[in-house]
Amino acid sequence: MKTIPLITSIVLSVWIPITGAQEATLPRTPAPDGALAYIQSPNDGDEVSSPFTVRFGLRGLGIAPALTQFPNTGHHHLLVDTDPLPPENQPLPATDKIIHYGLGQTETELDLPLGVHTLQMVVGDHLHIPHLPPVISQRITITVIE
Repeated sequence: MKTIPLITSIVLSVWIPITGAQEATLPRTPAPDGALAYIQSPNDGDEVSSPFTVRFGLRGLGIAPALTQFPNTGHHHLLVDTDPLPPENQPLPATDKIIHYGLGQTETELDLPLGVHTLQMVVGDHLHIPHLPPVISQRITITVIE
């Protein structure tokens, strides 16, 4: 008997095909009133040397690893030089500009090239879908100088 791994079963159970220009609507996890995501450091306008540490801040929500479904929890996704934001009703894709912290990490070390960059956090639920309403930090701008 062939079995499907648990993670595949979970993904298949919530996947809804998209056809043409029509967007699928996935179930959204409610965010508690007043939930707030922010970047503790660096600060907006800082000049940094690469690599540097980014510390995530979160109020009103707890942290839980991806695929772990508890009320009022989520995990961080860091958007680097990403504008516009990805669709709020879809799982956040994992790319070099949308970095997933699905183990529940609250900080990371980034190594970015010289120049101006933007950073922004989005909290995703157990399936990487932004909450309703989305819990998104302010976008900050940093400059890598060396």
